[in-house]
Formats: sequence, C-alpha cells, structure tokens
Amino acid sequence: MDRILAVATAMIGVRGSDQLKMGEVAEQAGISIGSLYQYFPDKSAIIRSLAERCSAESRRCIEDALTPVQSLAELEAAYGSLIDIYYDIYRAEPVMRDIWSGTQADKQLAALELAESRICGGMLADAMARAHGAADASAYATTAFTIWQLGEATMRLAVSVDEKEGAAIVAAFRRMTLREILAPARS
Repeated sequence: MDRILAVATAMIGVRGSDQLKMGEVAEQAGISIGSLYQYFPDKSAIIRSLAERCSAESRRCIEDALTPVQSLAELEAAYGSLIDIYYDIYRAEPVMRDIWSGTQADKQLAALELAESRICGGMLADAMARAHGAADASAYATTAFTIWQLGEATMRLAVSVDEKEGAAIVAAFRRMTLREILAPARS
C-alpha cells in the first residue's frame, strides 16, 4: 500500500491527479492491476488515502502548535507560525496542492476537508478559549471553524497567483483573522 501511494504521489507531482491512470500506477508499483484494485477500487480512493495522510500529518502539526497555548501572545505566535508553515507547504508540495484542489470536485473529498476543518477549527477554538481565560470553547467554535475553512481557500488562492501577490494575500488573511482570534468572544 505504501509503495502504491508513493508511486501515485510521484505521478501526481509530475502530471497532476487528473492524469493519474490506474494502469500506470500498477505498472510503476510493480503489481498487477487486479492487486491495485484490491487496495484501491478507483483513482478517487488513492487520492482520498493521500488526503487522509496529509490531514493526519496536519492535525499533528496543529495540535503540537496549539495545545500548549495559554495566553493571547502564545496564541498569536502559534497561529502565525501555522500560517507560515501551511503557506510554505502549499508552495513547496505540488502534490498537496493538487490533492486539496481536487477536493472541490469530489464530494467525498470535500466532506473530508470539511470534517478536517471542523477538527482543526475545534483545536483553534480550544486554544482561543484558553488564551482568553474562558471555561467554554463553544463561544469561539463558529469563528474558529470559519477561519480554518477560509484558511484552506486562502492557501489555494495564494499559490495560484504569482509569489508576491500570494504573500500579500496570506499576510492580509493573517491580519484579518488575528483580529477575530484575539478579540473577546461575542454573544
């Protein structure tokens, strides 16, 4: 399975997920097409597995950054660092860019992205509650979820334009969202 996903990752990096062909994946992985279909019934299943792996890695990174947050200064630093990390990853990893762009066309992948935004938004809401000294993160849940979902869209936009404009888009997103993140909860 790891070999299949490694081959698929390399192929997507070169040609994009639209050009991924099951027969070529099987050939380059050194397995029969029948064996490939035992693991992955179609191309979407391969892309979904890659997206799930990216999501799991992202969650660990987010958790590592946000779990220790106890103050507004720590929240600002951790959130800013996460934005920088994600923008760098999106710029450096064409496979990740391609996978997340593909989520918009595939209902199962879109649902996966939405679920990930809820999980990551929940981690952000928890960090916001701790930083603001609130006992309950629910007051921050909608804001954090919205920010996280918009962050995914912002990164896709930023890497689709030239580097200077992309950096400006990410900087604007950081300013706008930090105002909300650092503001007291509104009822």
